[in-house]
Amino acid sequence: MDTRIKLEARRRARGAVRPVTLAALAIIVVLAVASWFLVIQPHEEMLLSDAGGHPSSPVTTNTVQAPPPANVEAMGTDQLLSEARKAMNDQRYLAPAGNNAFEFYLKALEREPGNPVATDALRETFPFAASAAEQQINAGNFSEAQREIDLLAKADPANYTLTILRSKLDAQRKVVDKAQQDAADQARQQQLAAQKAAEEKAAADKAAEEQAAQVATATATARPAGPATAQKPASTPDQTAQVAPVQPTLTPAVLIRSVQPRYPTQAQRSRTEGFVVLSFTVKPDGHTADIKVVEAQPRHVFERAAIDAVDRWEFKPATRNGEPVDSTVTNRINFKL
Repeated sequence: MDTRIKLEARRRARGAVRPVTLAALAIIVVLAVASWFLVIQPHEEMLLSDAGGHPSSPVTTNTVQAPPPANVEAMGTDQLLSEARKAMNDQRYLAPAGNNAFEFYLKALEREPGNPVATDALRETFPFAASAAEQQINAGNFSEAQREIDLLAKADPANYTLTILRSKLDAQRKVVDKAQQDAADQARQQQLAAQKAAEEKAAADKAAEEQAAQVATATATARPAGPATAQKPASTPDQTAQVAPVQPTLTPAVLIRSVQPRYPTQAQRSRTEGFVVLSFTVKPDGHTADIKVVEAQPRHVFERAAIDAVDRWEFKPATRNGEPVDSTVTNRINFKL
């Protein structure tokens, strides 16, 4: 009898506990669903809106007219966050300067340190903004890329992506600088070659003119005297000098191989130009000797380079009656960039 009473009491107790348990579980489920719709889902939608879509969606660069810089100093935290979300929707992650999502979020954090919306948005959208900065590097917009990298560093200075972006920016700058330097060197070489050809032509023309003048003078001097003069006796030394023997035929030295002087490094760096006038002897073998500086402007800059170049010049030597002889030549060498 006692046993049946105990079992009946236990069944009644279990029946009383079961409704309470079910009610508690129902309350927990309702609270979870409410928190999902009221807290978690709006927060995720806001983050996705700030990021411009799902994190797996690619970053595109739509060509839109950049809005003018915003007056962030006059905005409150809520307005900054609102403007940041608009910028994210327009994919203005880092640009234009003064009106982009990162600057709005950073300003919001400055106003309210630890703001969860700004902190989460910067963390979630950092990869998209880094991709935008990389596109600026690829496009050759190095100044804009540097500005965007500096802005990323304010959001997350320890992010390893910054190291990659900085290395890529430095490498691209070096490639462009080298290409520009090569183009400048090639243009300079072409200019120097044209200048050298012009100088050689001018020197050859001048030498030809001088040679023609000397030949004409020698021919006029060697012309035989008339019959009346030939019959005059040689009475005095002065009269004898007037009937001088035929002058020897002279031909000047002609440059056949020139060496372009080396432009001094210091003068090239300082963009200094000038000239050197040299006097030297052309030996019968065509080589130069006894090279002296007649004039130089500026002094003590180009003299050594000019002397070294002339020392390697080769000439067709001057001749007297067909025999090679020493001759003195004066030449001006210009140094121009």
